[in-house]
Amino acid sequence: MKIVECVPNFSEGKNEGIIQKIADAIKAIPDVSLLDIDPGKDTNRTVFTFVGSPENVLEAAFNAIKVGSQLIDMRQHKGAHPRMGACDVCPFVPVSDMTMDECVQLAEELGKRVGTELGIPVYLYEFAAKAQYRKNLADIRAGEYENLEKKISDPQWKPDFGPSNFNENIKKTGATVIGARPFLIAYNLNLNTKDKTIANTIAKKLREKGETKKNKDGTETIIPGLFKECKAIGWYVDDYKRAQISINLTNFKVTNMHHVFDAACIEAEKLGVRVTGSEIVGLVPLEAIKESGLYYINKMNLSRAVSEKEIIEIASFSLGLSELQKFDPNEKIIEYKVKKKNKLIDLSLTSFTDELASKSPAPGGGSVAALNGSLAASLGSMVGNLTFKKKNYENVSTEVERIAFELHNLKDIFIELIDKDTESFNSMMSAIKSKDEKLIREATKNACKIPFETANLTLNVARLLQQLSKIGNINAISDVGVGCLNLYSAFYAAKYNVLINLKDFDDKIFKEEMINKLALLEKELIPILEEVKSYVESKLI
Repeated sequence: MKIVECVPNFSEGKNEGIIQKIADAIKAIPDVSLLDIDPGKDTNRTVFTFVGSPENVLEAAFNAIKVGSQLIDMRQHKGAHPRMGACDVCPFVPVSDMTMDECVQLAEELGKRVGTELGIPVYLYEFAAKAQYRKNLADIRAGEYENLEKKISDPQWKPDFGPSNFNENIKKTGATVIGARPFLIAYNLNLNTKDKTIANTIAKKLREKGETKKNKDGTETIIPGLFKECKAIGWYVDDYKRAQISINLTNFKVTNMHHVFDAACIEAEKLGVRVTGSEIVGLVPLEAIKESGLYYINKMNLSRAVSEKEIIEIASFSLGLSELQKFDPNEKIIEYKVKKKNKLIDLSLTSFTDELASKSPAPGGGSVAALNGSLAASLGSMVGNLTFKKKNYENVSTEVERIAFELHNLKDIFIELIDKDTESFNSMMSAIKSKDEKLIREATKNACKIPFETANLTLNVARLLQQLSKIGNINAISDVGVGCLNLYSAFYAAKYNVLINLKDFDDKIFKEEMINKLALLEKELIPILEEVKSYVESKLI
């Protein structure tokens, strides 16, 4: 599921009525979750954080900017924080299944609408910037609102979208900076000392800019820190009665929590202190915390083919995330905060089969196809785990761990397809009721693509089961066979769902393409399954 975060900053931190109206504008868009409202009276600024699907988040951002620009008058604004407009800055942040390029596209679409429909000057920044000198927010905002009239008339600083003449509307709204940036993780390391000097010393070792040393001749030498995309300072927190290293990880795909935690432990020991734990301030992407959990699993030389819940628990234990207050994944992980309710995969087995048996046409065969695929992958992963590090199988431990891990990941994809298939069918039915030909065409294509994805994934699982049948624990060979049988069901159930959705479809090119792909897939898949089935049966007696 594609999830994008938007974090607009509005130049109003005192008037609760205005802040609430902006919040209402965001909440008016369906399937958008407003996660946080952080007003500051001294800064006279409020930061809103919301997430959702790309198209809905885009609409919510436009709604918020529209309302904010109507209610906030920059001619009257005073505050400690640098600013140049009613909506001062509005970044899009990729969270799940989103690329930075897709966020750049959202920034450009929003910028164009704000400039055209609202008549507000818009500058694009960070990854959306059209020129290197416009990448940094501080450079764009230099001179702030008070210098805006001069700035937008300068050809070098012509807005990317919207007017460049300082009219009455702009006098009121100011300008807006819109862009795309990576997710920022606010992460603090706890020390067993009150001495913030020690915390600062370690922070300088970690952060990208490092520290500056004065030489005997009066010159200065810059010693870079250990990690890129890492900002850090040391401070003392009275509430905790200890010093902390406060860290901003500006791109967790470059430097993540486990990197700085382990390095800080080494640096702390040199100074005679200890890192006792850590805390995540705000929210964290699922990908980031899973990466940390898998890092420690690998470090402990354990199998990575374990549940997402266990991976997160290991990350939490290893990083000491519950030292100061209990780490609750449902409250701290973005994807969990916005998780859809009433999903099929959250039902008990009894409830799911009751729903399947009801007169409702969905869930149906497509969801069952995905379920069978997940069962096949799960059985294969189990066999891998039953082989890993076992006596007489030491020489294949590395290989079976890899296979088990890949199968576990495939299991998770199949699980998501259980709901996706039902959702795509329901969307197709809604489109048919609307009688909108374009909607019907797109919804039908999607209702074919989802079960085809299920069918296509069965080949990945089959290849892994083929490898596992030869090197896996012989005592679990029957489970490889059962997984193989589940794949037969998964493939043909998915194939039948594609074909029935294509039955009356008039797009001959798409129809022929899907049928040919299924035929090629079947031609490659079935011989593998037959080979595995025969091999398993030869080992059962």
